[in-house]
Amino acid sequence: MIQIIETGPFNTVQDLGRPGYRDIGVTASGAMDPLAVKIGNILVGNDEDAAAIEVQTFPFKLRFEAGGIFAVTGADGNPTLDGRELRSWCTHVAEPGQLLEIRQPPRFARAYIVFRGGLDVPVLMGSRSTSLRGGFGGNAGRPLSKGDQIEFGMPSDALPPPPSGLAVIEPAVALRHVFPAPTDGVLSIRAIVAGEHELFASEGEAFWGQIWRISSSSDRTGYRLSGEPLRPMATVEMRSHGVVPGVVQVPPGGEPIIQMSDANTAGGYPKIAGVVECDLWRLGQARIGSRLQFVRSTHAEARAVEQAVTRYVEDIRRTSQMVKRALKAMA
Repeated sequence: MIQIIETGPFNTVQDLGRPGYRDIGVTASGAMDPLAVKIGNILVGNDEDAAAIEVQTFPFKLRFEAGGIFAVTGADGNPTLDGRELRSWCTHVAEPGQLLEIRQPPRFARAYIVFRGGLDVPVLMGSRSTSLRGGFGGNAGRPLSKGDQIEFGMPSDALPPPPSGLAVIEPAVALRHVFPAPTDGVLSIRAIVAGEHELFASEGEAFWGQIWRISSSSDRTGYRLSGEPLRPMATVEMRSHGVVPGVVQVPPGGEPIIQMSDANTAGGYPKIAGVVECDLWRLGQARIGSRLQFVRSTHAEARAVEQAVTRYVEDIRRTSQMVKRALKAMA
């Protein structure tokens, strides 16, 4: 069990989401950086979709009421356990009464705390994720509050981690050949043209050519972008249509909205582009005020990036299994 000692708004329990219910108006929710949750769960010996804590307002502190194995992934910056700095992207063992603190990270937006056994909150529509807009899931459908206590789930792995912990090279480093670092502070985001792209002059040149800034009106539902407004060549009336994370819509004001983890299930704004799925975790780690530029991509390139990420995750999974076999042999 853990107890929340200090938290801020919008820190929630999330897993990989609840797809399959958009037809009845239920958004998928789930982690803004699903890659961080997958890797953290592999490290601690969980199924990759076990529930974790998503921290996006800092500082965040919790106390281990019972001992546990955990990892902190996602945002850069070292967590501390009773004031002792720990490595991120690495397994650690906590004793009862120890205090884990996550401080404001230097660059990225969200940290994930993953516990062996996951978090024992109710499963609703196949997921433990918090839907803040719906007021259900996670920890009673709301952000975490000081004093909240949450039990660990039942672990499927009884082996302790290696004495020095099991660690990985974080995705931003290991996959830098497919996810280049920001240039002059500008994050490049791959996207594919969407259904109403041709409504905008010069094939959306103003969309692809300029640098956008994530505005303060952004949240888990969508990132609103500040920049030179986009104007369609003609006024059109559109029926509402299905919307998923990554869709970039252009409302009447002309400043695009990128649908994120709590994306609307339907909407009628023109769709100018769609962010490739494997780039969404990078957006999930982009802070308010971050600058980004869309790079016109193709389905083939999106597939190649997806394959590179899959190989990276599978390599971590194989390494974890090899370590488990070695520990069993030594037991």
